[in-house]
Amino acid sequence: MSQVLVLNASYEPLNVTSVKRAVVLVLKDKAEPIEVLVQRKFRSERRSIPYPLVIRLVKYVRVPRNVRLRISKKAVLARDSYRCQYCGRENDYLTVDHVVPRSRGGESDWENVVAACPACNTRKGNHLLHEVTMSLIRKPMAPSYIVLILLEARTVHESWHPYLSYEIRPVS
Repeated sequence: MSQVLVLNASYEPLNVTSVKRAVVLVLKDKAEPIEVLVQRKFRSERRSIPYPLVIRLVKYVRVPRNVRLRISKKAVLARDSYRCQYCGRENDYLTVDHVVPRSRGGESDWENVVAACPACNTRKGNHLLHEVTMSLIRKPMAPSYIVLILLEARTVHESWHPYLSYEIRPVS
């Protein structure tokens, strides 16, 4: 585990940082460890610090939430929990599909882009959903900022689950 989940003073997730940065924040008394690995410690001549997994900032940091995440394949797949939004299957070869095709005036925005397996994407093609009698499992919408955290994390440690109010799936 080389990354640490950083929580605001209010316990809301802020971001993911390196273990080195987390230890520095704890040493400077800007953060406190919430979840640690007891078996591993950072030791100096005068001090021993448990290996942090989750830290909480001592002072509240105001974070603007009106920033929208740019659309990328990785972000769309993370938002849709790596499942085809037409059939619900998990697939290693998911693609991104425009619900209203661009050739028919569809935009490349969060409300029009979904994860799709190659079979469903091919079946839908350049048609509207009602033309091919398909439907969406979940209406697409802009993702929460938790998706940003999941995109930054290489792996999601089990100790992070209580702090992330999102269906947690490893991001590769």
